[in-house]
Amino acid sequence: MKNGVVLAAVLVVLTVLLLKVEPGWAISCGQVDSALAHCLEFLTGGPGPSPVCCDGVRNLKAMTPTTGDRRAACECMKEAAGRYASLKPDKASQLPQACGVQIGVPITKDVDCST
Repeated sequence: MKNGVVLAAVLVVLTVLLLKVEPGWAISCGQVDSALAHCLEFLTGGPGPSPVCCDGVRNLKAMTPTTGDRRAACECMKEAAGRYASLKPDKASQLPQACGVQIGVPITKDVDCST
């Protein structure tokens, strides 16, 4: 269940990332889930994200260089967020900053991934 919460948060982060480049859609939901799996504890209300979690957030950003990649990741994160009721929206929105990753847009499960 913790992996699901992490995935939901990652999907939210990726949603934000996807809104800035050209369509590519090269990243898969499995890659997004794997990148954020170690963030589950934080996303469900635990203490600050672990170094491994933040490495995953940075890796996810690196895997989403194009707008299409970010949109795909965004959709994956939204899907994951919808599956995990224990996900804390405030924690999801705090994840990039807590890991020192600049995204530039708010992270929410209601974000429009197409913009």
